Amino acid sequence: FAEFDEAGRMKPSPYYDRVVDVMEELVKFTLLTRDIGPYLVDRYSERKESAEELSKRVNQRSI
Repeated sequence: FAEFDEAGRMKPSPYYDRVVDVMEELVKFTLLTRDIGPYLVDRYSERKESAEELSKRVNQRSI
């Protein structure tokens, strides 16, 4: 708690600089990946499983 002043703000320090750097990187990453979220969370195992289920449903011998 020695890193904070009476107002609750972090005091200038190398740790403060690192926290700001990390937050800037998170914002940049969020902005860069905002429109490609579906691509980033698309998993082969889920597509494969869905394709198998579809194949079973389509290739039924009886209705």
